[in-house]
Amino acid sequence: MVRALGCFALFTLTSISAMSAVKIERTPAMGWLNCYRITNGEVELIVTSDVGPRVMRYAFVGGRNLFKEFTSQLGKSGEKEWEPRGGHRLWVGPEIKPITYALDNSKVAIEIHGGVLTATGPVEPETGLQKQIIIKLAPTGSQVELIHRIKNTTLFPLEFAPWALTMMAQGGRGVTGFPPRGHHPIDLSPSNPLVMWPYTNFSDSRWKFTRKYLSLVQDPNNADAQKVAHFNQHTWGAYLLGSDLYIKRYEADPAKTYPDFGASFEMFTNNDFLELETVGPMTRVEPGAYAEQVERWSLHRDIHLNEWSDAELDRVILPLLQ
Repeated sequence: MVRALGCFALFTLTSISAMSAVKIERTPAMGWLNCYRITNGEVELIVTSDVGPRVMRYAFVGGRNLFKEFTSQLGKSGEKEWEPRGGHRLWVGPEIKPITYALDNSKVAIEIHGGVLTATGPVEPETGLQKQIIIKLAPTGSQVELIHRIKNTTLFPLEFAPWALTMMAQGGRGVTGFPPRGHHPIDLSPSNPLVMWPYTNFSDSRWKFTRKYLSLVQDPNNADAQKVAHFNQHTWGAYLLGSDLYIKRYEADPAKTYPDFGASFEMFTNNDFLELETVGPMTRVEPGAYAEQVERWSLHRDIHLNEWSDAELDRVILPLLQ
């Protein structure tokens, strides 16, 4: 294993078993001097060690980045206030200032073992927490496993929820699925919450509901923020940008307590981006221990929806969730 912090030198590493599969190399990218490109020849991810931990790019090799890029913030670090930056990040829930908005603008430690990259941020002086993302790209295809960990480095127990947020590029549509639907008078118990914020406005034309699905358009010309959340044991969110489809999945535990009225998935948009968010359960974390949340990503090409209906979404998206 080779460790790197900030701009220390690191060379391309691969394990013997993955020599022709997943490769990781250090390279300048996206305005950042110290980045690591993870690729299997089909898809690629870019992780910077200048700030974070963050995944700044996920795309087909040579293709468009499906993640939002704030170009004015590229290559900058050390700010005194939290910056959105774009890409994928790890937060602490529920959303409370200043705890949730602890700065992530410092150097990140990178460890590489075979085809697995681990990005670990410094201990946050605001919270005493330390965030880490472990990234495992499959040897073929687009599947990625991301293990998110938040360690309690204080001397006393803390309770919080890990929260994984992905900012998507402008101009697409987010979609998520509800738990299985039923019928009255057979199914009399409620199946899931649907959570609103004070600024949520379901009369906004960017929303689209079907019986099984909920979608939200990202409109660069509409600055009104919108957000919704719900719970699904088999949590997933997707984003269709052109004909590329990004999917993130997470297994929630219905026996545990989740923040935001029991939400395991949240979706937010404004005129800059659309965000797909998975939320972990509220966890009491002892000193020296960590809370963990696992997401699985995939990318899909040539995805075309003729209409936003249950039948069409079942036809196109359900096979991709198997």
